[in-house]
Amino acid sequence: MTLLQALEVALRALRVSLLRSFLTALGIIIGVSSIVTVLAIGKGAQRQLAEQIRSVGANVLVISPGAARDGAVRLKAGTRLTLTESDIVAILEQIPVIRAAAGSLAGTAQIVRGSKNWNTTVNGTTSHHFLVRDWELAGGRFFSYAEEAGGAKVAILGATVARELFGHEDPIGAQIRIKNTPLEIVGVLDRKSPDQDDVVFVPLLTAKLRFLGSASGTNRDTVAYVIAKVESEYAMSDAKSEIEALLRQRHRIPPGREDDFTVLDPAAAMQAQQGAIRTVALLLIAIASVTLIVGGISIMNIMIVSITERTREIGIRRALGGRMRDIRLQFLCEALVLCLAGGALGVASGIGLSLTVARWAGWLTAIDMQAVGLAVAFSVATGLIFGFYPAYRASKLNPIDALRAE
Repeated sequence: MTLLQALEVALRALRVSLLRSFLTALGIIIGVSSIVTVLAIGKGAQRQLAEQIRSVGANVLVISPGAARDGAVRLKAGTRLTLTESDIVAILEQIPVIRAAAGSLAGTAQIVRGSKNWNTTVNGTTSHHFLVRDWELAGGRFFSYAEEAGGAKVAILGATVARELFGHEDPIGAQIRIKNTPLEIVGVLDRKSPDQDDVVFVPLLTAKLRFLGSASGTNRDTVAYVIAKVESEYAMSDAKSEIEALLRQRHRIPPGREDDFTVLDPAAAMQAQQGAIRTVALLLIAIASVTLIVGGISIMNIMIVSITERTREIGIRRALGGRMRDIRLQFLCEALVLCLAGGALGVASGIGLSLTVARWAGWLTAIDMQAVGLAVAFSVATGLIFGFYPAYRASKLNPIDALRAE
């Protein structure tokens, strides 16, 4: 018997009882579907984190102010504005590995252009902000030194704000209003992620004088946070330590007292989160693999029952010249077809489930074809491993005893 003939015989045998064949393969279907879904969600989460890391910028440290206290209650970080523009100047002058640094003040405001308006984040900062975060312009230019020093009425739009207010028109040179203050648009940022594109940047002094300073009681020197770009990833740890030591000295914090600021490495935190996502995904894959093993055991049990029911058929085949390896091949092919069909249905249901999750839960998913192939290969291996014993047992039946069976 050739392999093709064995497959034809296996397909005919499985078609005789379609419901039993489907229920036998159900464990494989569930296992493969679970693996494909978990890998798609995990891959999507990793891509989303990688995109967030890219949007933050390479080798970036974020310096946040300390937490205010209300009696014995310590409020969240950033409620006490302890960072100043003088701190930024000192960081740039005294820490050689810092290539650029920028302070920011941010708040929300209604942006008006003609009859259109859009509520978004207004970020007061300097041109160093874009250098630190490796952001490019889709058109126009960044702020000039004179505009920053003089608090000029100029703005740079994120891609989302530009689209909402101007559609397909070129916004460069046009005017918008923020709190009745007219601003000329001098640049539009290139597209990034949606949360990074929904923002309007103005010079830091402009934000303090016209939008954010008077509302929050901020003095002329204070900033809400600072971002700093380190010259290489190998200098990140040293740069973090040097910034902490310098700011403790400048803020006159005595030994033993906690810092009134926090220096964070967002990329490192996100990479740690990626590691956690991979660990959870591997755990879920291991659980799904147990389902595949259970499905393989189910296939073995059903095939043993099938061999008992088809003892006479096996005897006739042996009597007509069928060799032991032909019988073995026939039943191995039945197990293989069951697992291939279960794997295919599992892949289809897994892709469908991951797309459903992406649509209804708002998660990012990514179908990894290598993972799909691996899941199918694992299901086929499961079928061959658990199908071998029933096939071997069928091939060992005595032809005379098999012909006597009712």
